[in-house]
Amino acid sequence: MQVLIVGGLGGQIGAASKIAMARGATVQLAESVTTSLNILRAGNRIDLVMADITLDVAALIEAMHRERINVPVVACGIGNDVNGAVNAIKAGAQEFIPLPPEADLIAAIFEAVTEESHALIHRDARMAETLRLATQVANSSASILITGESGTGKEIISRFVHRKSNRADKPFVAVNCAAIPDNLLESELFGHEKGAFTGAQARRIGKFEEANGGTLLLDEISEMDVRLQAKLLRAIQEKEIDRLGGKSPVKVDVRILATSNRNLEAEVNAGNFREDLYFRLNVVNLDIPSLRERPDDIPVLAEFFVKKYSEANDVPIRPISPLAITRLRSHHWRGNVRELENTMHRAVLIAGPTEIGPEAIMLSGAGSSEPGWQSAPPPETAAPAPALSQPAPSAPSRASSAYANANAAYGGAAYRPVPPAQQAPYAPAPLPDHHDDYAAPCPAAPIDHDADSADHTNADSSVTAALVGRTVADVERDLIIDTLKHCFGNRTHAATFSAFRSAHCATSFVNIPTKALPCRNLAMVRTDYYKTTGAPHIRTRDAFPGSRNIG
Repeated sequence: MQVLIVGGLGGQIGAASKIAMARGATVQLAESVTTSLNILRAGNRIDLVMADITLDVAALIEAMHRERINVPVVACGIGNDVNGAVNAIKAGAQEFIPLPPEADLIAAIFEAVTEESHALIHRDARMAETLRLATQVANSSASILITGESGTGKEIISRFVHRKSNRADKPFVAVNCAAIPDNLLESELFGHEKGAFTGAQARRIGKFEEANGGTLLLDEISEMDVRLQAKLLRAIQEKEIDRLGGKSPVKVDVRILATSNRNLEAEVNAGNFREDLYFRLNVVNLDIPSLRERPDDIPVLAEFFVKKYSEANDVPIRPISPLAITRLRSHHWRGNVRELENTMHRAVLIAGPTEIGPEAIMLSGAGSSEPGWQSAPPPETAAPAPALSQPAPSAPSRASSAYANANAAYGGAAYRPVPPAQQAPYAPAPLPDHHDDYAAPCPAAPIDHDADSADHTNADSSVTAALVGRTVADVERDLIIDTLKHCFGNRTHAATFSAFRSAHCATSFVNIPTKALPCRNLAMVRTDYYKTTGAPHIRTRDAFPGSRNIG
């Protein structure tokens, strides 16, 4: 606990500081209200303010409220100054402590503040069972390993164990092993003597000595270097430590609590954690369930955070709507209680004036899928339309797909396949009277090249409609496939006939020379067809005698 003492406390500041430090608190001093406000504004963690009533306590509390600094204030005064006590309470002080201070009274106030700051809010049966086990083993001196995902409240459980133990009136010291570099962690834990290393200007006691008689929390112990783990093991076993640069060991009486968000058994198997240290720490294991495993805790925790941050931001406390509760319950909560706290803090700031609705619950990820919240399913999860019953694609249709890819690769026009039902089979037909320059059928009989101005009035309208929108390359592809079928797979006859018909189609219907035909595409159509049907590939020079420049 961090305590800020403001003023001289009528000459009793020394006695009050000693009592506070004996209860495991760290004390900071401020001579005036202005100095204390500067300390609070700096963002330093302060859990309790003890203010002398001879100062302007009302101005201090008003400034803290105005700047939304939510730290409880306790007024202190000499003797039985009733008027001063009443004025301080009216100004917003939580309690009045008469001076000289009494150790039991300060201890009770510290305990009340600690309970409020590290409250355990729960309703779920799994969490209740975990707390029951924690209470049962709290009075022992056994080391406890507390495991669970990040954000589940492992440090809060550690403080709970300390408060329920027979060391509750002794210091509780927490060390974040992941936040301190390896080269400094040894000095932080065991302390050092003056001159032990460069920069050691004075002797410093470590966290083990600070927690003597109380509880030492090694938070995220899985991040500790393996070399330092050996020294830690000796300190736990022998109950003595060696300061850096020290000449003799120092006896300590410390109860060890350790937390980890990793599977330490797996870390032991991987060689990242000492097995003997693991067994030394894991006398009792408290496994904290994740928030998604205790859904009954979500509503009560959400209400707690709404109240907390409504008061912190000076906004009215609004109820959480049932739809918002449903949305909270359906989330996956990868960040556990820490994520829920941030979510409700955000909801308090952006919610409407009457209630906290689902629109204010801004969740991370895609874990909320409760019915009625999303107006429509996402496109990728929408139910597909029922498939129509249709026959499997034939070899020509598969060849059409292959041709489309080849045509696009060579910069041809985009291929849009026509359904088989709309494709008219090739049949000899007169020329249409209104043909397109890019889509025309090829006749079955030879055509006189001098008859380009012939009358085309006897066109088959159905065939014309089927050919609208198709390219010359499409028509040529169909001709190749149909010719192969007509010749019963005789490649020589089919190739000769196809070359003959293609040449006449081109010159008769679209008035372009034979050499301008898309021969590369024709060659690829033939290749794709042979691949699709399984027929042996026919070489260009064999397929088109006398036309080796084609394909």
